[in-house]
Amino acid sequence: MNFALILFVALVVTGGIWLLDVLLLKKRRAAEDKEPLLVEYSRSFFPVILIVFGLRSFLVEPFKIPSGSMMPTLLVGDFILVNKFTYGIRLPVINKKVIEINDPARGDVMVFRYPQDPSLDYIKRVVGTPGDTVEYRDKKLFINGIPVPQRQAGTYSYVGNGLNYITALVYDEKLGETEHKAMVQPGLPAVFPNQVLDSFPHRENCTYNADGSGFVCKVPAGHYFMMGDNRDASNDSRYWGFVPDENIVGRAFLIWMSFDDFSRIGKRIK
Repeated sequence: MNFALILFVALVVTGGIWLLDVLLLKKRRAAEDKEPLLVEYSRSFFPVILIVFGLRSFLVEPFKIPSGSMMPTLLVGDFILVNKFTYGIRLPVINKKVIEINDPARGDVMVFRYPQDPSLDYIKRVVGTPGDTVEYRDKKLFINGIPVPQRQAGTYSYVGNGLNYITALVYDEKLGETEHKAMVQPGLPAVFPNQVLDSFPHRENCTYNADGSGFVCKVPAGHYFMMGDNRDASNDSRYWGFVPDENIVGRAFLIWMSFDDFSRIGKRIK
């Protein structure tokens, strides 16, 4: 569901009815006639819709985390806020950038439209920026041939799909200037080759090991390579390719509600 488009249509309809009444219909009504109910509702709802549309389109947008692909950073059911202007001002609905501000940096947690189905919003971490060579070999991440610094930071247990109890190894990792936690499940491959799409834009930039031990991808201009922090339970760029700049929604920066753990409320996302 394209909520931005729904808001835009509602804005145009209510504003149009209100404007039509001010310019034409009101002059034709007798002084004692009541204002039509449709006009009353439009006049009341238009300012509210305008404020919501403006805030959501240019400042912040709320999202709910639907999966565990970003654990332990983000948990299923977390409600987050996404900064809509940090990567530039974009026209609502068509998402066309009109003012350049910042480019996504390695380590940013970013919301974007899924390249294979732009009606879906995904959230992952920026691992590779334009021109980078991203290599993931034996559960170790390399950027431009340099290993990403990491150190083991214990374990994390959770209930996965099929009610399986999973215990993963957690690492403190530093991507660019961002320190964050990532986790892997021992015994699983770095990538599942049978889940990699046969074709996606710039597929020729990626080479996969047949045994699933790793891959190497060269990030094309205007694109980004995304991975989930829950490395072995994330459907990300390893499988469907790069995220083009026009698919970017914004940078996630705050957990504003978490009904399962109130202590997470107000936690900054890093």
